[in-house]
Amino acid sequence: MLADGPVLKIDDAMLGMESGLDSGRPIALEDVERTHILRTLVETNWVIHGNRGAANILGINPSTLRSRMVKLGIKRSDRQL
Repeated sequence: MLADGPVLKIDDAMLGMESGLDSGRPIALEDVERTHILRTLVETNWVIHGNRGAANILGINPSTLRSRMVKLGIKRSDRQL
């Protein structure tokens, strides 16, 4: 990476998400968390528990992940089976 000065600005496209700041609309932390959890669940084929499960990858207890999924309204749809 290269920077023109002491501050490194990372383009939102490199982070894999839009920050929302350029559009004038800030993104809520819950939206970022939901996106991160969903991406991890898709990557693990919706496996929550175990060495290759989403909870392990996210560094949280499986029951905590399930609780966050309920709070954030994350459910596996029929299309994801």
